[in-house]
Order: sequence, then structure tokens, then C-alpha cells
Amino acid sequence: MTTFVTGKDATLEATIARFHTQLQALGFNMDSMESALWHNPIPNVWSVQIRDIDAPMNVSHGKGTSQKAALASALGEYLERLATNDFYNDYYLGAAVADSEFVHYPNEKWFPIDLEENLPPEAILDERLTQFYDPTLELLGTDLVDLQSSNMVRGICTLPFERQSDKETTYIPVNIISNLYASIGISTGDTQFEARAQALCDIIERKIKSRVIDEKISLPEIPQPTLSRFTTIQGAMDALKAKGFQINSYDASLGGKFPVVCVALSSPDKQVSFAAFGAHPCFEVAFERAITELLQGRSLDELNALLVHSAESSATNNDDVSDNQPAESAGFVPSALFQPGSSVDFSDWSISGTSEEHFNYLMGRLHAEGADVYIADYDHLGVDCCRIIVPGWSEISPVDDLIEANNNVALELREVLLALPNVEWDAEQYAEMFHIVEEEFDDNTLLPAILGMATDTSDAWQTLRVGELKCLIALAGGDLELALEYAQWSVAFNTSTYSTDRANFVRCLVDSLKLALDEEHDPATLKADFERKYGSETVAAAWGSIEGSVRFHGLTAGDLTMSQFPPHQKLLQSYRKLQTAKTQN
Repeated sequence: MTTFVTGKDATLEATIARFHTQLQALGFNMDSMESALWHNPIPNVWSVQIRDIDAPMNVSHGKGTSQKAALASALGEYLERLATNDFYNDYYLGAAVADSEFVHYPNEKWFPIDLEENLPPEAILDERLTQFYDPTLELLGTDLVDLQSSNMVRGICTLPFERQSDKETTYIPVNIISNLYASIGISTGDTQFEARAQALCDIIERKIKSRVIDEKISLPEIPQPTLSRFTTIQGAMDALKAKGFQINSYDASLGGKFPVVCVALSSPDKQVSFAAFGAHPCFEVAFERAITELLQGRSLDELNALLVHSAESSATNNDDVSDNQPAESAGFVPSALFQPGSSVDFSDWSISGTSEEHFNYLMGRLHAEGADVYIADYDHLGVDCCRIIVPGWSEISPVDDLIEANNNVALELREVLLALPNVEWDAEQYAEMFHIVEEEFDDNTLLPAILGMATDTSDAWQTLRVGELKCLIALAGGDLELALEYAQWSVAFNTSTYSTDRANFVRCLVDSLKLALDEEHDPATLKADFERKYGSETVAAAWGSIEGSVRFHGLTAGDLTMSQFPPHQKLLQSYRKLQTAKTQN
């Protein structure tokens, strides 16, 4: 049996077999890939999450109107995240990779940093991109060192992209890509143009969603005669209505200019809606993507709980509910967007043709908006993948983040922060370290995020925030009053993320510090009470931290090899398979 789907250049069966075979050939043993989370909440809506057991931090999701469509989608996403290095976007790849022949791709280019110059070398970017990414002329070369290599000596690593307006090659820093774009604009396909067209749809979908919300554009509802042409979608919507949900569909093309559809579920009080957007030149495909996105990874009970919660929140919160992450195609939006009397007229658009014709159509829409499009194609995994960057359209973070919230912020402190559990300093050195951390980072910042670490749920590093680290530094330096302040901060702002043991330790530490600072009581007389409440091992760790015999309780010391962290080593083993494929192909 073969299944053809509009918008794809091969059957679902052929796509699944090919993607599966390619992953096996790359050394990603498909027997270890979990098809762990299937969802089929209503007819014609499927979603799945797949995860590599050998590298469990690598996860992809797929959705579609059939089980095969969802699996093909998930396998495609897995390959695109491998091909574009997206799985490794947030991680430090270690000293060995940083000093290897190439860090990201064989065609990367490195530019030494001139510490006396504000702007990066002229060969990086082009004039328009330089103005876009550095409008205030504050960007430094050091701001563009990539997190993955953190190699200040080599300088700025850049990747080649083809500027579509004139087919010229432009070199864009990896740092900019990882900070501003992440997984937006990456795609895989059965052909190069299928991958490119899908990546452009991804970008347009999210941009139009943001525009609709930001400009408070009231969308026209899709008329029933148009809706009735799509029996698969109509069946899914009828199933939701039969379960008691209020669901409506809207034309988000802004008068036929962009191929976007929106589907929305209303909350019980109708104050907010949970909406999903989908884009594709074919109206039916865009519609299918919107409704499958709406339910991806969710049961009907979970969806109903979301709507009830939103209704309760909107009753007490006057803030706009439109602050969804730009990377998400589904989220809460004000129901005012769907009131009668739309801002634009309904357009029954649909563009037929091949994937190449769809790509050319989408490019025309972007060029009509004055947008530049930069494309990097990747086929080293034996599958057509791409990354597309459209400045002003595809960013998931503001350009200011290159200065204000760059992911390489801990680059020069990584080695010392990893080593803290093993260092033996005097009180003055710990006080200096406390001051550095306080100056550089917000208390709520997660250490694994800025260090680029992969951790597991049992590791105290996973939930370590700067506020808790300041508590541990103050403890090591003997400043008990300061330690108490940040232990209390940890209880107030971080215990929801802690393991049971870690939460118990921090609470015990707060009470123990209060006791240690209380001159009216002898701690020894209350030790038995503490042990009954918190357990003898926890009390020993907390009291030892106060006395100085225990430092940085629960944290394993590390170095730039990251060899001390098994989850991180699994990540690096996965990356080495990719490096081999890049070298061979």
C-alpha cells in the first residue's frame, strides 16, 4: 500500500523507510529509538514523540492526519535537527571538538578576534545584515564566539549561506544562529525544494501569528462551504465539538497575501482562545497543519484543563495573554481576534503546483515584503535538509539578546565554575567569586544553560540556579548571613524544580543556618530534632556545609572535557557520529 500526501514529493511509506535507513546508516540504531508517546485524541489527528535512548536529550515530534504521516514528520524532524546541529545548539562540545579540524561543518570559516575593534571583520555578514544585527554599533567580536566551541583563540566561527537575491555567499556567525534562530527555519524533505518550501512555511506561519497578535488583527472565519470541501478536517472539528469544545477556523492570509490558516478553541468564559496556526501554499495542507498543531502531544483532558486554567487566570489577570514564545505555533491569544467584524476579508486562496513552484511562490511573497532570504542546504546525511534565515521574520529572540542575553555569557567562567566543588580557597577568594557571579548573572539563571551542560534529573547541577550557587559560595567562604539570604531565596524561587532530596537539603539548610546564627541556642541540643525532621544524612550535609567540612554539597566537580557528566558524554558520542558523516560526505 502506498500513501500520497499533498505537499510531499514521495509516499509516506517511502519517506519512512528512507529516513529510517539513513538513521541506521549513520549509527543511530533505530532499535533504540523510542516511539514512546503516541497521541490520537480524535479521528484524523495523530502526533508522536521519538527519542534516542542512547542520547535521551535528543527528542523530536511529529504530527499529521494519520499515524504514518506523524511518524514521517517525527523522523524528518529528527534528521533536520541532526543535519543542522540543532540538537547541539545549547551545549558546549568540549575542548577536543573545539580544537578539531572543524567544529560545525567542513566549510566553516574562522575569523580571529581583534580585541581593539568593536565590529567583527568585514568579511563576516554583509552590509545590510551588519546594520540589522548591530544597529547600535555595540557588538564586539567576543560577543560572536560560539557557545559550542567557546574557542576564543580561534575566534568567530561562521557558516556560508546563499543570499537568494543575488546568489552571493554570506558568512553568518554560528553565535548569531544559535542565539536568535534555534530551530526556526530548519526542515527536511524528500527533495531539496520540499525541504526549502516547508522551512519558509515555518517562518511565515510564526511571523504572521505574531503580526496578527501584535497588531490585533481580527480574522475572518472560514465559511462553511469552504470548510465542507475538506472532509478530513471537518471530521476532526466535528469530533471536538462532540466532546464539548467550541472550535472555529479562520483565514489568517491577511487578504490572500500569506498562505496561513488559524484554528482556535475558546475558553469557557470566551475571554481567551487556544489557537494554532498552519502555513502552506495548499489551503488544505495549511488547514491540516493548524489543527494537528493544536492537538500535538495533548490529550483532550489536558486540552480542557488548559482552557479551564486560562479562564481562571483571565479572571484575575488583566495582562495580555499574547506573550507566547515566538517559536511556538500554538498558544493562548485574546478572543477579541475572533470577534465578528474582521479587519480583513476572507480569501479562498490555494496555490497548486510542485514543491519548486511552492518555494518560488513563497520566495515571491517574502521579496514583496522587502525581506532578504539566506539559505544553507545540507545533504551530508543522505537526506535533503536546509536552514533558512530571513532577518526580521525568523528570529525567536530579539537582536538585543546578542548583547543582553548571549548564550556565551559564561564562556570565560565555565572552567572555574565547573571546578568550584573541588577548589580550596580562602574566604577572600570566595567573596571575590561571589561578587563576580553577582555582577555577571541574574539569580534565576540556570547554570547548566549558561555552561552548556547536559544533565539528568538526579543531578543537582540540573536545577542549580545562580541564586543557589551564591548560597553555596557564601557557605564555602564562611559568610553565614549571606548564605541564609540565598538559601531562603532558593526555597522561595526554586524548590518546585528540585528533586525531593535536594528540596529537603535546602530547607534543612535554611533552618540550620538560622540556628547557627541564633546565639541563644546550642545547636547540639537540637540535633536529634533536626535528624527526626530531615534525616541524619541531610543534617550531616547541611551542618557540614555550615562548619566548612562539606563544600558545594551534591555537585560533582568537572573540567572542560565534561567527562565527569555521563549525560553530556552521551551527547558528545552522538555528535561524533555526525562529525564522521560530515567528513565522509
